[in-house]
Amino acid sequence: MTNDFAQITLDFETEWTEFFREGAPDLWPQDLREEMEPVMHRIYTEVNNGVYRCGFAGEQEAYDKAYDRLFTALDWLEERLAGQRYLMGDTITEADVRLFTTLARFDPVYHGHFKCNRSKLTEMPVLWAYARDLFQTPGFGDTTDFTQIKEHYYVVHTDVNPTQIVPKGPDLAGWATPHGREKLGGRPFGDGTPPGPPPEAERVPTKDNPLVGPDGMVQVEA
Repeated sequence: MTNDFAQITLDFETEWTEFFREGAPDLWPQDLREEMEPVMHRIYTEVNNGVYRCGFAGEQEAYDKAYDRLFTALDWLEERLAGQRYLMGDTITEADVRLFTTLARFDPVYHGHFKCNRSKLTEMPVLWAYARDLFQTPGFGDTTDFTQIKEHYYVVHTDVNPTQIVPKGPDLAGWATPHGREKLGGRPFGDGTPPGPPPEAERVPTKDNPLVGPDGMVQVEA
């Protein structure tokens, strides 16, 4: 048993394969693991955890250092993703899943609530296109509940936001706009197949993700 989130997902991908659906993609491919490990480590320490170091810094110097480390890593990701569709090349892997969770929260939460405000995600062209590409891929945007995300952070973190006021923005419409990253090629699910829409009982309500249609799928602009 473990409560280490980083190990839990890898355990799912290696120890629980008998419970996979038919056609489930391999997110932790054996031939990429050596290269993936340092990439995922940097994403965790500098991005996933980096926003928290900014948000919960107790003094200016600590915040300044955390801020610089975060945006150094985001600039590195902009450069890495400029010429390839996904973090490890042509297919989605665990590394992309881990990065997406922070990118989806960046403008609704981290930019303002955690003072990660050098740039919005929408102002980082490569990462913004990459995030939209993933969002519009089955299994990503169709399970993203923006209302829950905002209410959790702005209500729970009373030391950061003592008023518990939840902002109305940002406008989410851009998530469904064309991203153009298909020109980089690739096969999102590799030799696997995409998941179907979430079960009806697990669908994100339209009020919590206005880009999800009644069928549970993200509605993409033509």
